[in-house]
Amino acid sequence: MRKLVSSFFISLDGVVEAPDKWHFPYFDEEMGAAVGEAIGATDSLLLGRRGYEEWAAYWPNQDPASDPFVSVMNDTPKYVASKTLTEVTWQNSTLLQGDLDDAVNELKSAPGKSIGMSGSATLVRSLLEQGLLDELRLLVHPLVVGQGAKLFPDGSPPVKLELVDSKAFSTGVLDLTYVPAAA
Repeated sequence: MRKLVSSFFISLDGVVEAPDKWHFPYFDEEMGAAVGEAIGATDSLLLGRRGYEEWAAYWPNQDPASDPFVSVMNDTPKYVASKTLTEVTWQNSTLLQGDLDDAVNELKSAPGKSIGMSGSATLVRSLLEQGLLDELRLLVHPLVVGQGAKLFPDGSPPVKLELVDSKAFSTGVLDLTYVPAAA
């Protein structure tokens, strides 16, 4: 059974929104290696509607010759969880139909590497609550953003997690890996 792994750049105050505005001063070779390792362990992506729409508006318009990551993003199979979209047009994208639990379990039971997720906080919270997320990887940045959408906003139901791996980077970023805690 494949794992469903979600990864986030996150601030000390829990903000995951718009990391492009605060994350890059901390991105170095060490973090690049960690991100590359995470990407290499996956062969498909699960996206929520907003993440899909943002990425589908950006990645297909980038030049693969200028950045090898462009081809990775465009060529990787993408599965989109949305109750409002009726079609997806970005290459290698599939709109999940029917019950999300069934669709995710079907993806996880297919052969292959892990299924990666990034940038879909609402979807991650839902999958955690339903027991469908296998791993939550947080790259915790040593700054307080002060505003923006949080991974777990006030009023979120409790979810117990267990820390299974941790690393500290020279920039002060913590690479933390959690799994759902045993009941």
